[in-house]
Amino acid sequence: MNGNALLNIGIFGIFVAATLVVVIRASRNTKTAADYLAAGRSFTGPQNGVAIAGDYLSAASFLGIAGAIALNGYDGFLYSIGFLVAWLIALLLVAELLRNTGKYTMGDVLSFRMRQRPVRAAAATSTMAVSFFYLLAQMAGAGGLVALLLNITGKLGQAIVIAVVGALMIAYVLIGGMKGTTWVQIIKAVLLIVGAGVMTLWVLAKFGLNLSSLLGSAVENAPKAGEKLLGPGLQYGATGTSKLDFLSLALALVLGTAGLPHILMRFYTVPTAKEARRSVVWAIWLIGLFYLFTLVLGYGAAALVGPDKIRSAPGGANSAAPLLAEALGGPLLLGLIAAVAFATILAVVAGLTITASASFAHDIYANIIKKGEAEDKDAEVKVARRTAIVIGIVSILGGIAANGQNIAFLVALAFAVAASANLPTILYSLFWKRFNTSGALWSIYGGLAVTITLIVLSPAVSGKPTSMFKNVDFALFPLSNPGIVSIPVAFLLGYLGTVLSKEDDKKKYAEMEVRALTGVGAEKATAH
Repeated sequence: MNGNALLNIGIFGIFVAATLVVVIRASRNTKTAADYLAAGRSFTGPQNGVAIAGDYLSAASFLGIAGAIALNGYDGFLYSIGFLVAWLIALLLVAELLRNTGKYTMGDVLSFRMRQRPVRAAAATSTMAVSFFYLLAQMAGAGGLVALLLNITGKLGQAIVIAVVGALMIAYVLIGGMKGTTWVQIIKAVLLIVGAGVMTLWVLAKFGLNLSSLLGSAVENAPKAGEKLLGPGLQYGATGTSKLDFLSLALALVLGTAGLPHILMRFYTVPTAKEARRSVVWAIWLIGLFYLFTLVLGYGAAALVGPDKIRSAPGGANSAAPLLAEALGGPLLLGLIAAVAFATILAVVAGLTITASASFAHDIYANIIKKGEAEDKDAEVKVARRTAIVIGIVSILGGIAANGQNIAFLVALAFAVAASANLPTILYSLFWKRFNTSGALWSIYGGLAVTITLIVLSPAVSGKPTSMFKNVDFALFPLSNPGIVSIPVAFLLGYLGTVLSKEDDKKKYAEMEVRALTGVGAEKATAH
């Protein structure tokens, strides 16, 4: 990959310049809080569906899953299945009801019939936690990826790369708000799906468009794994614990998506609940198509690059897709795919940043500090912009600190927190009449505390060669992902918090149910 750094920088530069032009154009219509935080609810279902795909298909999806399939075969593909199946829960239980009930954030839905201030504070805390862990993983991933492609080996150089990514992210969010961020996500989704599609056809063409021939070649080129590459158990079948770990991870992936704040916030950028439902259907088709591509790309990397070369590359498993691009089309295709991966990281971090800043500005500033009566109608947008700068700086520092560490557990933690703290509270709020403020606080704070405690005490953090801290061992909990324990515990805490308290928050349930199911009284699109 040496000698191609200038080509890669040039392709990166073209992409960044093009997206900044789009963001600046989008910013012309960003005047009100609804414009800045919800893109004026002006995107159609198909447009929002493409943006959701752009928001959801992170670097972990593109680089991580291709690498996991290249090294672990069938067990790596299980990630794709988990991420995709998760959307059925979002479609059937959450998207339409959430769009009808809320305004900008998850806190709007949870506080609709509860005591506003404590529930909004809890929702904002949970949103910040999920967004921060996800941001940390993406920023550290950006440092590793760009360092690999530009051949930057020193820690200082990698820290500068992470700072540049963070600065670009802050610029996108400050200038364009949700509208600019959405267009960046749409462009990135198209680039990613087209790029992956071209590589998929290229790989299949090498094997006469014969999938069996590709799989056979992957098995031949991976002598250590052999036939196991095509069946279950290579990664998650060695022991009873690893099977349980897989079940726990699957639960977190499948249930976590419907509780991810940056995905939930996308439902507010469309004018109606019908469009929210359409956007999820579009997202499912696009994401499903992309994950089929990852199957070919993963086995293609195993066949054409080889597991040994992938493992020994600077980025390890994350290098599978870039190495495959280089094997297929040389430096130019590598540069293009690298730019797509870079675009992927930028779009996701921009989406996470605007979600976290919107939650702080809308839930904490406007509704807790100002009690819904801000003296300046633009105050919410100003606070959101300032918060975005702070979040950007914190994520840059965190990304530099986490650079070179095992970041897989950070993504797992984000999904586990979303599944444990957010989803039980959302489902109880929408479907259980008796659910009250105490139940909401118990399930959010309890789910958050249990998840983070179990992750800290897990092998993902200490006690193994792959752990974040390799030289110490305080792993008291045997599973790398706590989902199988933390999700049921959060549901139980929400139930206990409700039945053990005397609070009665039923009065507004009927109004919430009518609004959720029919859209009567829901936030409408803003006219321009």
